[in-house]
Amino acid sequence: MFARAATLALLAVLAAGPTSTAQPVASTPPASTPAGTIPPPGTGTTPRPAAPHIAEGPDYDHCLAMLYNDPRGAQAFADTWAASGGGDGAMHCQALAQIEIGNAATGADMLERLADATKAPDPTRASVYGQAVQAWQMAGQPARAFDAATLALALSPNDPDLMIDRALAEGSMQRYHEAIDDLDHALAIDPHRAEAFVLRASAWRRLNNLEVATSDIEHALAINPDSAEALLERGILRQRAGNQAGARADWQRAINLDPDSTTADLAQQDLALLDAGPDQ
Repeated sequence: MFARAATLALLAVLAAGPTSTAQPVASTPPASTPAGTIPPPGTGTTPRPAAPHIAEGPDYDHCLAMLYNDPRGAQAFADTWAASGGGDGAMHCQALAQIEIGNAATGADMLERLADATKAPDPTRASVYGQAVQAWQMAGQPARAFDAATLALALSPNDPDLMIDRALAEGSMQRYHEAIDDLDHALAIDPHRAEAFVLRASAWRRLNNLEVATSDIEHALAINPDSAEALLERGILRQRAGNQAGARADWQRAINLDPDSTTADLAQQDLALLDAGPDQ
């Protein structure tokens, strides 16, 4: 599903940063270290919920089923269905089809308008806003993503997925303290979210608190030892601490775990910088 892939790619980008040329960001250290019990290893991350179903019926099911193999066919079907009174279901499929064919901003705007207008229950509306959040991020518009996430959280204030999504938007805008606040809340609700620990580690690193960042990334890897995103981030932290061999091992493992991903591309770039030496 587009949303999950988008989250992982954005998480990787936010986790990444220059290695040999990294410059710390001045910041006042936190009054207390955000700590917590390390979740049991091997529990994995909590899966994101399935795409919201804003309608029922065979036309809706058929349109959604076409999205990933034939998004243009889904778009044509949804357009015809909308013209004959398809309502919310048709508009939802139209929006998702736009995203699948590469028009993320168009799809995000349609999802927001649908979430605004639908008479669906609040949790469903929040989920549709959540899809808009990730589509705005795909479109490179984090401010719009933040706004949509805030609308979603007004409807579903204790949803850790939405908190993590808003933190991604805040991180994209370099609003790291706000991102940390949202991630603190998400982890208080669900302490087994490896991706939240990775994002929080990245935010603390960018605020130049490497000790807290390292603690968070170790939490992430205790939950999911095979998280390529966590290994990418730990490699950056190890490189900053002068552990070149450890950084190399983490980046190489991230590449091996998910070789065709944005995470692997970034890890490869970091390895190239490491090989080039500090003067490059």
